[in-house]
Amino acid sequence: MNRILLSLATLILLAGCGGSDTPPTGGGNFSTTARSLPGKPVVVLETSKGAIAIELYPDKAPITVKNFLDYVDDKFYDGTVFHRVMPDFMIQGGGFLPGMKEKTTKSSIKNESGNGLSNVPGTIAMARTRDPHSASAQFFINVNDNSRLDNQGGGYCVFGKVIDGMDVVHKIRTVPTDTIAGHQNVPVDNVVIQMARRAPE
Repeated sequence: MNRILLSLATLILLAGCGGSDTPPTGGGNFSTTARSLPGKPVVVLETSKGAIAIELYPDKAPITVKNFLDYVDDKFYDGTVFHRVMPDFMIQGGGFLPGMKEKTTKSSIKNESGNGLSNVPGTIAMARTRDPHSASAQFFINVNDNSRLDNQGGGYCVFGKVIDGMDVVHKIRTVPTDTIAGHQNVPVDNVVIQMARRAPE
């Protein structure tokens, strides 16, 4: 099922994008020096626009962080795209391959919003449907103050923040988009997550 984000007045539908792009690079040679700390694991997304390092908060969202790390460890995100980009809102990815091919996910998880973390610029949160407990693999990175999402329709769970690579996030949020196959805000050229890996301590 496509995941959606709720804006103030409308449902923001998920979308995919077509075409092909660079395959996953594999390995763990990151173009960032970010490192994991005890109790605060870091995941690096190596994208076709550069690296994004995300610090996770298992103390605030243990179920969500474990779920995200399980997908990372399974290399689920390798080769997926940022399929929805809204320059004043967020960039969303983690569920589609190039060609708008949706990946099969694991079961949905419990919504851990209301954990004291807010949807402010640079934070990462789970995408979902109108059902608050429907998040699985897809996530979004806030590029604006979206704190209204904290309590909207059950809330959108923030579980980490970008600690390196916000310049890459801004590159992605400004890519040209179009409506493709009925899906809005799809990057014209694929923005690929070439690999997602835990950063070493």
